Amino acid sequence: MQLPLIKDLELMEKLIKGAGIFGSLREEDIQVGVTPKAAIYQEDKVTLYRFAPQIEDAPNIPVLIVYALVNRPYIVDLQHERSLVANLLKLGLDVYLIDWGNPSRADRWLTLDDYINGYLNNCVDFLCDRLNANQINLLGICQGGTFSLCYSALYPQKVKTLIAMVTPVDFHVREGLLNLWAGCTLNTPAFDVDLMVDTLGNIPGEFLNLEFLMLKPFQLGVEKYIKLAEIADNEDKLLNFLRMEKWIFDSPDHPGEIYRQFIKDFYQDNKLIQGLIDIGGRRVNLQDIRIPVLNIYAQQDHLVLPQSSMALKQYIGSEDYTERSFPTGHIGMYVSSKVQRDLPPAIANWLKARVIAKG
Repeated sequence: MQLPLIKDLELMEKLIKGAGIFGSLREEDIQVGVTPKAAIYQEDKVTLYRFAPQIEDAPNIPVLIVYALVNRPYIVDLQHERSLVANLLKLGLDVYLIDWGNPSRADRWLTLDDYINGYLNNCVDFLCDRLNANQINLLGICQGGTFSLCYSALYPQKVKTLIAMVTPVDFHVREGLLNLWAGCTLNTPAFDVDLMVDTLGNIPGEFLNLEFLMLKPFQLGVEKYIKLAEIADNEDKLLNFLRMEKWIFDSPDHPGEIYRQFIKDFYQDNKLIQGLIDIGGRRVNLQDIRIPVLNIYAQQDHLVLPQSSMALKQYIGSEDYTERSFPTGHIGMYVSSKVQRDLPPAIANWLKARVIAKG
């Protein structure tokens, strides 16, 4: 009976020490988005950033990161030791990122046309002018990867290479709870997106957070806080935990009309792989993507199922298609130390083989 008592005392000591550490932390101690960057273009609430280069005489390989609307993009630059951005810079890439900003009620009518034919296209044009280039390399992540697929199909002359990372392509993969919730595998949609958007306007970030957390309610709502007790006395690990919590609960609202269109056209009707997506009066046909494509997915992803991402190779027109997988989940692609050891070189080497070799 002595052993449980000892363990209880050890846990109590951890919690007491952790309470002291937590109480001494200030908001500025929980730093995110750590790599120096400068805003080089702004339009409405959208900002295009360039990260400060870290390698002199690096090869001229600009990469534009296109992130999702549903979360803040600083997850790709969360902390010094685990930053996709910093690691790409160390490998000599010239890294840019679009921050979509925080939509207000005035933005509820924005559509895919506004974001893809408008903001994204304007950022690409600005970069091409700045770099005196005709094309850019795109790195699209999650929903931003889907945007990048649409953009590359509509503007193939402006995209040199495309990297799709944890990107949903086939939205009718049955194993995904998010797909089931959106109603894409049912005869009748699981919820009335028209009623939601007409009532709320923009979709609150808090609702989107709850939606994702409820996909794994015990693991994400209970278990992780229980496990927090085991690291409470370690300031570095506690700060890592708080950085993730800050990102998770820092979700912007989602413009209502684009949410309606994305749920209906992508999740419910699966129009992307059918060539039926209409953006600004133009059809998106994945067969029009004939540039080199690197498709990266997470083997344990519960938000974007591997099968959903892997479907890309069946629908694009490219003959230069590469697939890479990593043994982690959706968030692990950004913050796993092992993934951050292997993923950036995989991206950089793939790009250098195509951009430098072909000029």
